[in-house]
Amino acid sequence: QSYAIKICVLARKMFRKLFTFFLVLLSLSSLAMAANKEVQSLQIGVKYKPENCERVSKRGDTIHVHYTGKLIDGTVFDSSIPRGNPFSFKLGAGQVIQGWDQGLLNACVGEKRKLKIPASLGYGARGSPPKIPGGATLIFEVEVKDIQ
Repeated sequence: QSYAIKICVLARKMFRKLFTFFLVLLSLSSLAMAANKEVQSLQIGVKYKPENCERVSKRGDTIHVHYTGKLIDGTVFDSSIPRGNPFSFKLGAGQVIQGWDQGLLNACVGEKRKLKIPASLGYGARGSPPKIPGGATLIFEVEVKDIQ
């Protein structure tokens, strides 16, 4: 009878250890999934492209865009829309973050894009306090209003 009790005690201990192991494993997989929301490379999603695209943007063009910038959690940190004036810059000249210089190449007037920009092509490890933390993935909804 004491042999059976020893086996039950051992089984109980093993179950507890196994249960703890699975809880730790589940927690780690949840953390890994959360970390995967941060993108590692530029992602360009074309949300709308006009049927007639007479000209696409290229390096050196001045491009005029309306945009809304968000963090991965959906927090809006900037938008040109409430100001009423499109934002203008010279494409490929380093006037904006690299994710924009790369993500708005070959776009048409009227085109709408969603850019998911990793920190390495955005504001990097330092961020842009107080609204953009270091290491942040940025999401921009952009509409090209004009190309010159």
